[in-house]
Amino acid sequence: MIKIGDKLPEVSFSQLTKEGVMNPTTSQIFANKKVVLFAVPGAFTPTCSAAHLPGYITLADQIKAKGVDAIVCTAVNDAFVMSAWAKSQNAEEIVFLADGGGAFHKAIGLTMETADFGGVRSQRYAMIVENGVVTLLNVEAPKTFEVSKAETILAAL
Repeated sequence: MIKIGDKLPEVSFSQLTKEGVMNPTTSQIFANKKVVLFAVPGAFTPTCSAAHLPGYITLADQIKAKGVDAIVCTAVNDAFVMSAWAKSQNAEEIVFLADGGGAFHKAIGLTMETADFGGVRSQRYAMIVENGVVTLLNVEAPKTFEVSKAETILAAL
């Protein structure tokens, strides 16, 4: 599993934009930036939609006021699902990156097998990344939601 001080691996994500599906790479997203990255097991799922994402939407301005260039949400979903979820949550301040095949989460060692729920998914976590290097990593224990909350990350900034 990735740890504090590690550089993020170079992978491509999918992102639905006005120009269509784009494939930004890790270096394009994180180079020379301070980024809060949080991951959810799935878009439109209960805790993700009712608490995890809404916390970051509500606190986006306060998080960015601490010198954060971007707040990024990722999940093992496709770009179309991630875009629809963003629109349904009015999440204009958050960047949504799809990791449809799970390449990023496999590379950082933060996947979990959910069987019929959805197969391989991301674990729930949040990290602070500075110039591509992890400076804080908070991974949730199974079936918990404490250390990856927006409030916890804001307090750590």
